[in-house]
Amino acid sequence: MPDRTGRSVADIVRSNVFTRINAILGVLFVLVLATGSLIDGMFGLLIVANSVVGVVQELRAKRTLDKLAIVGQARPVVRRDGVARAVAPGEVVLDDLIELGPGDQIVVDGEVQEGEHLEIDESLLTGEADAIGKVAGDQVLSGSFVVSGSGAYRATKVGRDAYAAQLAAEASKFTLVNSELRNGIDTILKVITYLLIPAGLVTIYNQLFSSHESWRSALNGMVAALVPMVPEGLVLMTSIAFAVGVVRLGQRQCLVQELPAIEGLARVDVVCADKTGTLTENGMRLAEIRVLSDVPQKSLRAALAAMAADDPRPNASVAAIAEGCPDDPGWSRSAVAPFSSAKKWSGSSYGAHGNWLLGAPDVLLDPDSEAAATAQRIGATGLRVLLLAESDRPVDAPDAPGTVTPRALVILEQKVRPDARETLEYFAGQDVSIKVISGDNAVSVGAVATSLGLPGGQDPVDARELPTGADDMADAVEQHTTFGRVRPDQKRSMVSALQSRGHTVAMTGDGVNDVLALKDADIGVAMGAGSPATRAVAQIVLLDNKFSTLPHVVAEGRRVIGNIERVSNLFLTKTVYSVLLAFLVGVAGIGSQIFHYDPMPYPFLPRHVTIAAWFTIGIPAFILSLAPNNERARTGFVPRVLRLAVPSGSVIGVMTFIAYLIAYQGAGQTETEKVHASTTALITLLIIAVWVLAIVARPWAWWKVVLIAGSVAGYLILFTVPFTRHFFKLDPSDTALTGAAVVCGLIGIVLVEFAWWLTAAPTGVAGRMLTRRGERES
Repeated sequence: MPDRTGRSVADIVRSNVFTRINAILGVLFVLVLATGSLIDGMFGLLIVANSVVGVVQELRAKRTLDKLAIVGQARPVVRRDGVARAVAPGEVVLDDLIELGPGDQIVVDGEVQEGEHLEIDESLLTGEADAIGKVAGDQVLSGSFVVSGSGAYRATKVGRDAYAAQLAAEASKFTLVNSELRNGIDTILKVITYLLIPAGLVTIYNQLFSSHESWRSALNGMVAALVPMVPEGLVLMTSIAFAVGVVRLGQRQCLVQELPAIEGLARVDVVCADKTGTLTENGMRLAEIRVLSDVPQKSLRAALAAMAADDPRPNASVAAIAEGCPDDPGWSRSAVAPFSSAKKWSGSSYGAHGNWLLGAPDVLLDPDSEAAATAQRIGATGLRVLLLAESDRPVDAPDAPGTVTPRALVILEQKVRPDARETLEYFAGQDVSIKVISGDNAVSVGAVATSLGLPGGQDPVDARELPTGADDMADAVEQHTTFGRVRPDQKRSMVSALQSRGHTVAMTGDGVNDVLALKDADIGVAMGAGSPATRAVAQIVLLDNKFSTLPHVVAEGRRVIGNIERVSNLFLTKTVYSVLLAFLVGVAGIGSQIFHYDPMPYPFLPRHVTIAAWFTIGIPAFILSLAPNNERARTGFVPRVLRLAVPSGSVIGVMTFIAYLIAYQGAGQTETEKVHASTTALITLLIIAVWVLAIVARPWAWWKVVLIAGSVAGYLILFTVPFTRHFFKLDPSDTALTGAAVVCGLIGIVLVEFAWWLTAAPTGVAGRMLTRRGERES
């Protein structure tokens, strides 16, 4: 099979170095070098930074994914020279004999050699929901999994030849595509590309033909106008945020099989949780065998011990029975009926020793019987109850189970996960609904849900009574929170019903009965100790089997999306004001030829636009992209970003142009007057840009105030220290012009603030920020 993460180190380096943005900046860097002004080529460091940071972060994420993938991958049991041992999927070779049991994933194509009631689910490949019985000689395909029974098959196609190899390889790549966030950024970049062409042409014409400056000054002005139009850090910050998210989650033993899952889980508003293995621990303990007939308990224990010993792949319940009844009587089994989620029972026939059944009391018993009432009463306390019964016919008979005679209730203790309550409370606090969907008895499921304080847990629904119509099913799932006796196909239908009502659904599970629902959910979350089939179809695998890891995944997704939206505002504001300023100066320069007034060159040098980005975008954006952010992701990423960036960028562009007009002394200005003019325009730009940073950073916390104050302090140092003033060609000594720049900046702040309240308040952003501020103050 191809490597799980797909991209090699060479591919990662190539994709981060040879980018469109690096190409644009590279050409502009060469043009600046041609003028002999190396200082003005400082923006060329962005090429190195973009490449190095992107490569390092993606390599870290790849290394994390590779390590976790080894831990989380299915390990088929291969029989060689009569000895069975688990191997990595990549070690399976042609003609290997691979053993199968319930929940096992079929990792390569093959032919069944032996089988005992072997049933394979091929729905992930064919869409056929019903399990298909397999006998010796039948073909099995990679990507399917065992529902019930056991057997072995011989590998006939491995590696890239296997049926599902290409699908698995494609689905497992380290990918950043197919997400609203990435699609939104791609849309923004396309719009910017269209804006760059006319703005660039106007700027080039103005600088080279209208301004009447030397070719060196003209080129420097042209580059200074074009460089800030490129949102050079936007894609980089997005990649960093995703990659850091993968590494952070990897440290919590959470394997993210598809990167957009980080974003997807942040949008989730309903979590469907399986009870066993999610809310409760996998391990169980045999608490009691309550006899229902005159059969001696010794005989009942013998039957339980025989059934447990004969099960080649015991589930958690059977394993607990085997531990509690260790004395195998050595009976000879004549027939077997494996357990399946559909029929809810298993059985073994032992000739003269009887035909024994083990399964759900509410399935095998008359609901009006005293034994059924007893089982329900015990299950209501949160214990797991199985019925041990005898049948009047072999368990593999077509009409099995036939007449059922109850013999005993097998009572198992389930331990609720200590972190389950805290996790449910977290989701409740985040307005995320929880639906407990389990194959267990509804009353037992309700008892567990109630013990965890889940609203609606005291009113569990038996899924056998659910309506079959899509709308009626959706109504029932919306209204209730706890469901028992849910079949695998019903879990899938319930997920679809929630999605039909506009919900983004996450499904958690660990058993083979959860596979179909995991696959159809918006986000599938599997437990590391679950079946290989569930781990194969899930986007996220909790390798430590802790349900409490899920809030960290949600928080990481929210951090990524919320912070990328913040920094997108900064980068796009810069693009908007750069394009607008270039247009205004360019049109004014072209107008000078028509109306015969003094031409107007671009006000800034490349070094000016470089330092303008340092403390208003570059450093703050990096810090904000990694900061905590717990607001649930919403749709409409692009409109929300443009709602702030366009008016803010427009205000900055216009006010900077006005400040430049005030300070500009005409074509005959001296070099000192030219520096005064550019400094005046730059002060206005920086004052408003810092305030935009302050708006984006809302709601303010102490560290955000320090960040903004640090930005202001950084610029004060640049404008006041003699060395930096000389190095960057800054001169704020003309108090009249500096005062005019400050006034223009303050007017710009008022306009930006007004625009923000005008556009943010209708969307609820302002209200949420004021609410959070009030909560902190109280």
